[in-house]
Amino acid sequence: MTSANAEEETSSLSRLPRGVWALGFVSLFMDVSSEMIHGLLPVFLTTALGASAEMVGLIEGVGEATASISKLFSGWISDKFAKRKALTVIGYGLGACSKPLFAVAATPMLVLVARFSDRIGKGIRGSPRDAMIADMTPSRRRGAAYGLRQALDTVGAFAGPLIAIALMASTHNDFRLVFWLAFIPGLLSVLVLLFGVREPARENSATPDELGGLKLLGAAYWTIVAVGAVLTLARFSEAFLILRAQTAGLSPALAPLVLVVMNIVFSASVFPVGALSDRIGRRVMLALGFAVLIGADLVLAAAPNLPTVMAGVALWGLHLGMTQGLLAALVADEAPAAARAIAFGVFNFLSGAALLAASLIAGALWQTLGPSATFIAGAVFTAAGLIATAITIRR
Repeated sequence: MTSANAEEETSSLSRLPRGVWALGFVSLFMDVSSEMIHGLLPVFLTTALGASAEMVGLIEGVGEATASISKLFSGWISDKFAKRKALTVIGYGLGACSKPLFAVAATPMLVLVARFSDRIGKGIRGSPRDAMIADMTPSRRRGAAYGLRQALDTVGAFAGPLIAIALMASTHNDFRLVFWLAFIPGLLSVLVLLFGVREPARENSATPDELGGLKLLGAAYWTIVAVGAVLTLARFSEAFLILRAQTAGLSPALAPLVLVVMNIVFSASVFPVGALSDRIGRRVMLALGFAVLIGADLVLAAAPNLPTVMAGVALWGLHLGMTQGLLAALVADEAPAAARAIAFGVFNFLSGAALLAASLIAGALWQTLGPSATFIAGAVFTAAGLIATAITIRR
């Protein structure tokens, strides 16, 4: 990176509202809490509770689909009653309180219940939080704003697994104790939200006869939703990255290292990509992100050893950095102020439905044909998404 680019990124950071920074740290602490559990959960399920790869796919898919359905309804409520912060507090509070459920789960079905509860909290908070960022930030800086929140979120996503690794080493692989301790950063997240974020002023509000603003969403928005759903269908749960590393020889105690590698690359790339998209456009960057995911899938399908698997994991993280913040910024760009939360809700709902399908397909392919088939299928879906993105760029 040149000194001019570094100065421009620093300037972009300094211009962002304090509320965006606070929401970024809220996300950071909650992700530390969640990833302390998520980084160990596939191994806990398969080794301690005897779950199959199909069960792992079901738990991950149902959990994420639950989050997406919740985002749909929380978005509608947020737009209708103008209560973005209250819903966000409820969502983060439920996410924090669900963490001890993992510690007491004795069967895969109880883990499913815990995951379900945790993801409801994620769903409740997601749409109003993302809409708050749009309400706080002018359109010319939204790429940087969503990139910053995602970057801080992702710092938590690799700090959580690192903490989990250290705790596993110091507690002789006591999964349940690590799950209990994950409640602490979750509580910190709620406290920062309560005392560090104000409800932003809004330009206007939706009226009840507009179905929460759905009638205000135009063709450009629905095109972005379709592209995002195809992308999510290609990007199944990261639990399968952990299982892939296990097949290459990674020990159970080091399983969270997969998420550490992925999220370091994710965190390092998402803000620069977001800031760059504010200047050169978002759709070309999004298409490049699809191309990187194809490369990641092909590497993971053919990887002969653990270092190659980790290279594929790093490419997966780069793909996330090049797409996740941009999709949020594109939704914010195309949604009117009166319908921002419902716009995020619909987007996340359909993406979650695609993730449920993707995780179930991945689990079935893994169980019947093996890891390579799972990632080859991901590359095929990604190629379809790349074609769709190219068509939207031309239009």
